[in-house]
Amino acid sequence: MGIDKLNRSFLRKFEKIPRVLLFILGTWLIFGSCSPPRQNNVVLILVDDLGWMDLGYSGSTFYETPHIDALSRRSMIFTNAYSSNPVCSPTRAAIMTGLHPSRINITDWIPGRDPKDQKLLGPRDLNELPLSHITIAEALKTNGYQTFFAGKWHLGGEGYYPEDQGFDFNQGGHDKGAPPGGYYSPYENPKLTDGPEGEYLTDRLTNESINFIEHHGKDPFFLFLSYYTVHTPIQASKRHIEKFKKKLEEDPDLSLQVEIDRSGQTTMNQVNADYASMVYALDENVGRLINKLEEEKLYDNTTIIFTSDNGGLSTLDTSWSMIGPTSVRPLRGGKGWLYEGGIRIPLLIKPPDYDQFDRSTDVPVVSHDLFPTVMTISGNEIPEDVVSDGKDLSPLFSDPYDFEERTLYWDFPHYHGSGWRPGGAIRHGRWKLIEFYETGTIALYDLDADLSEQVDLSEKHPDKSSELYQKLDAWRKDMKVQEPILNPAYVPDDAKRTAN
Repeated sequence: MGIDKLNRSFLRKFEKIPRVLLFILGTWLIFGSCSPPRQNNVVLILVDDLGWMDLGYSGSTFYETPHIDALSRRSMIFTNAYSSNPVCSPTRAAIMTGLHPSRINITDWIPGRDPKDQKLLGPRDLNELPLSHITIAEALKTNGYQTFFAGKWHLGGEGYYPEDQGFDFNQGGHDKGAPPGGYYSPYENPKLTDGPEGEYLTDRLTNESINFIEHHGKDPFFLFLSYYTVHTPIQASKRHIEKFKKKLEEDPDLSLQVEIDRSGQTTMNQVNADYASMVYALDENVGRLINKLEEEKLYDNTTIIFTSDNGGLSTLDTSWSMIGPTSVRPLRGGKGWLYEGGIRIPLLIKPPDYDQFDRSTDVPVVSHDLFPTVMTISGNEIPEDVVSDGKDLSPLFSDPYDFEERTLYWDFPHYHGSGWRPGGAIRHGRWKLIEFYETGTIALYDLDADLSEQVDLSEKHPDKSSELYQKLDAWRKDMKVQEPILNPAYVPDDAKRTAN
């Protein structure tokens, strides 16, 4: 059949369509097809100090998280997700900017510890996120989004608050890293009014988020719910504490186990009822937020991200009278450490209109990947003047293995109350190398065979050790990483004993 004949046949078919329908069709072709689709909303839920093993879907049997588990079944689960740093402020800066913390020069929690009696003196890093960096809130706001922040900020004080960094609304975000008044009102928070007596902070932050959705959900929005929980002080949810006390009473095997590791003491199992009740309250509130999105018919059109800023607080310096409130076993160490327990974190991402179930990927990803990923899957372009150290993860939603292998780096040149001493780390494929700055030594681990990092293979595989160390050293030079220096006033413990 020739082209002219095809055209005549096509036109004859259209002659049978009523004129009113042709008018409607023509109007849609001219106007409707040219109208851009509604931009997707973004909800980013960041939980403070939530460990890799603190959730039901990831293996916890003592804590209970039915709503987060349900979200995991409708999301992509990232089993090899990492925080950009083993403590909070650097990772938060990385999420906000898409930059590695060392490029920003925020490498410790703000303002950090910086002891003056140790072998090394830590570098001077920043105590606020510079306004010169374009944040994810600013990038989305430029694209017409309403931007809302609730909870922990910890990226600077007056002049550097969320409202100075692209957020239209700020409920509770200020310079402190822990809730100054604890988890019950009065909160003593300059950015959050006190609630009624007995109000729980985790509930309140969710209430504020739900209120924002009710009043601003008709326009595209970015909602960053940054829970203070499960950071210290460990204060039980009064609604749920009895549930977990009873669980402990009914199982005689649930007794505390600890282990000394280097200069830290690590909690080896999950038996803290107060902490469990905090996790349960968190889960309850995540469920409330998702229910609100569904009620407002916004769930399908919303990207939901659920993650943590560093590993769980399972290890503390042996000089502390308290012990870590959670356990991240089989991982080694915890918050503040460059072993897997300090940097491996939960990560769930549900893109808009995602119809896959029970999908996961073991591709290693990191917190500063979230900026470019959010911009892509929400249908927005990354501003031309934004440089990102992160990678767009969106290809993984259609193919969990569609990602080019890359190298990940960590820089934590500080002492930490967890017992960690300054060091750096690198992961490439199955191999991970940690450098300890005080001693100038390294350790090499095969994570595929030894997730708990118990067997140092640096002497058995000297070529691989050398290769990774050189890559780590070259990265530090390229990034212009600030390194610690020898402390001229340091007196070793054995010298102190001799003098006495």
